Amino acid sequence: MIKNLGETKDTYSTIIIGGGIVGAGVFRDLSLHDIDCLIIDKKDFSSQTSSKSSKMLHGGIRYLENFDFPLVWEALHEKNLWLKIAPHLCFEEKFYLPIYSDSIRPKWMIRIGLFLYDLLSSFENSPYEMKSKEESVAINKDLKEQDLRGSGVYHDAVVDDARLTIEVLRDGALNPRCHALNHTSLEKYEFLENKKVAVTLKDEITGESKKIYCKDIVFATGPFTDQIMSMNKDIHWDPKLLPSRGSHIWLDKDRLKIETAILLTPNDGRVIFVIPQGDRILVGTTESKVEEDYFDLSPSDEEITYLLANLNQYFPKANVEKEDILSSFAGIRPLVKDDSTAALGKTARVHKHYQPLHNCHVLVGGKYTTFRTMAQDVTRIIVHNHKKAYDHSKTVAPFRFKMRYNPFKDKATQEQIEEMKKYEFVRCEEDLKRRYRY
Repeated sequence: MIKNLGETKDTYSTIIIGGGIVGAGVFRDLSLHDIDCLIIDKKDFSSQTSSKSSKMLHGGIRYLENFDFPLVWEALHEKNLWLKIAPHLCFEEKFYLPIYSDSIRPKWMIRIGLFLYDLLSSFENSPYEMKSKEESVAINKDLKEQDLRGSGVYHDAVVDDARLTIEVLRDGALNPRCHALNHTSLEKYEFLENKKVAVTLKDEITGESKKIYCKDIVFATGPFTDQIMSMNKDIHWDPKLLPSRGSHIWLDKDRLKIETAILLTPNDGRVIFVIPQGDRILVGTTESKVEEDYFDLSPSDEEITYLLANLNQYFPKANVEKEDILSSFAGIRPLVKDDSTAALGKTARVHKHYQPLHNCHVLVGGKYTTFRTMAQDVTRIIVHNHKKAYDHSKTVAPFRFKMRYNPFKDKATQEQIEEMKKYEFVRCEEDLKRRYRY
């Protein structure tokens, strides 16, 4: 495991730009196939989009209305896969979907949708249920009772998104030929006549710069993709993304009397998740255009107002106010442009793989849950180019190490944190604070 830019090799088979969950998936897959590689991130791994999600592994129940059945099928199977191979990082959760007399979707439509959701999971989901008004309020006491017709109940998973990214990276770094380095930025990349790529990197902590060569370069840079691809004149890149900011707030668990996760469906067509997690409740998300710098975003006042207004509409007895918010965060979804619609909430979470040059791979779009299959679009090609057979079974196997820290049950001790410094790519104190919340 390397500690700074000076310890990198001069040449790698593959360099991966972007240390979020998708880049981590590419890194682990190449490592498992013994392809030497380097992954870098300008800030800490998973510090941007991949730690700013709704903390779920899910099929995307709202995409059923858009008939995005292949996407939902893929995501549900990936969700259930990670429940099996990383049970310390995710767990299945019931989601109540309350139905009111003025809801856009009547009870019969919800019943069909939930059955279809289970069907697309190949019935690996715990089966859906339909609850009466009385049953719904009994388990979620603060839920609005007026005009409530009942609830549909389906199952998705809650995940520690940043923790999963780190452990995917850690598994990849077990191969001594594969290196991961955070706080390292991309200054320039050039495609040479000898079919190699010259990549100039900068250590954001030491200020050191270094030119490294590779055969293949992979861009897994999420919402930053259009900006980074436009840096190189050899690539005639047309913007592919429709960035969408999603914001969330954290509340104390005692602020709402609920025992399960709840999916709110306001009449504006959006969805808001209310998810108990330990001693807190997560509320989000929004769908807003992004106009400021993409790094380290914060929710706008309008987004906070929107979330609180809908929260109080569905939980009027709670009367949640701005002062009740413990903290908040915002991230950007790298939605792929769809000429058929300009609505952020209606844009599907499909992913695409572009190969503008034979040794240049770009992954865009997608959703957290499908990162493993997104990575395979690239890793299959690179592995085959090395005259090796691609083995699908490698990435569906559990991690090759046993992790003792369970983020849903344990609070990391100082002793554990000191031990984790040895193998978790920690380069500054802020990384530790973000990962372990101490």
